[in-house]
Amino acid sequence: MLKQIKKYAPTLNTVIMVEDTLKKMDGAIITVAQLKKQLPKQVNHNTLKHILEYLEESNKIYVSIKGLTWIHNVNNNLKKAINTGFEL
Repeated sequence: MLKQIKKYAPTLNTVIMVEDTLKKMDGAIITVAQLKKQLPKQVNHNTLKHILEYLEESNKIYVSIKGLTWIHNVNNNLKKAINTGFEL
């Protein structure tokens, strides 16, 4: 089992490549097939699944039936507004 996990373990460069591609995508939603076509290098499907699971767990992407969308925002003004805001 350890062999199988290691076989599909992504490198940091691969994770960064997928993140950058998702950040720069034209539309709001992209399918996994479209993502594979836009990546500068080919990525094994199982490796890509592991990367997407990591990105979803770390709240960088949202996965829906229609596809994936990048949701991570590093805007400090937005973070400040959320922290000091109130619910209606």
